[in-house]
Order: sequence, then C-alpha cells, then structure tokens
Amino acid sequence: MRVRAARPGDHPAIVGVVDDWWGRPVHGLVPRMFLDHFHRTSLVAVEDTAHGPLAGFLIGFPSPSEPAVGYIHFVGVRPDLRGDGLARDLYDRFTVIARAHGCSELQAITSPQNEGSLRFHRSLGFDVEGPVPDHDGAGLDKYRFRRVL
Repeated sequence: MRVRAARPGDHPAIVGVVDDWWGRPVHGLVPRMFLDHFHRTSLVAVEDTAHGPLAGFLIGFPSPSEPAVGYIHFVGVRPDLRGDGLARDLYDRFTVIARAHGCSELQAITSPQNEGSLRFHRSLGFDVEGPVPDHDGAGLDKYRFRRVL
C-alpha cells in the first residue's frame, strides 16, 4: 500500500468507485473542484490488485475561513479493506498536514444514517454533536465532528 498526495487526475478513479463503495449514489459529494484546489492536502492510497489500484482516499484541507480548522470533507476505503486501519492511517496523515498548516482542530460532518462514520469518529476521539436539524437545509440533518489537536 502506498499513500501519496492526491492529484487532480485522481478524480475519475474516485468518482468511478464511490457509488459502489457506498452502495448508493454519493459521487455528487466529490466534485472535481476539491481535487483541483485541495489536492496537496488530500491523500490517495493505492495498490495494484485485482480490485484496481485505488484502495482509499481522504479529501481534506485547512479552512480558508477558519485557519485553525482542518476540514475533512470525504473519506473512502474500498470495502474489502475496511477494518484494516487504512482510514485511521489517512486521518493520522491528514492530522500531520493540518498541524503543518497551523490547524489546532479537525472538523467533519456526516448524515444521521451513517452509523459507521459515527462509530469511527468516536473511536478517534472526536466530539460528536447532533444530529443538527436542517444543517444543510430543510430536512438535511447532520452530525458534526470536532477534535482538538
């Protein structure tokens, strides 16, 4: 397994698998804009296997509006690799990146039905708030995660 900085050219591979990895349409949550503008602080894990080279990814960036915040927008790990520590490794690596950019906390959000994300973030020591009603508009509740570095 090799983890490297993301590149804008990784976008087709990511959107080509996320719907299958999630079992529902989520590719709209990963517009190319994130890799065009935040690839240096985002990560891709690759390996060359029968499942394809993409093993996982993390799209994150220091917040332009809140410089103390490193924001994790989207994380994905190929289903056959879940539970092997890859997501935790990606978070650890992003934490190093965020600290290097002067961030003193990490933030993320998820939908209430994403129980795996809730368990995962709690296991990493994130404080969980929510669900926050109408966070992203009417009827779009979200959980908010925050961890002080």
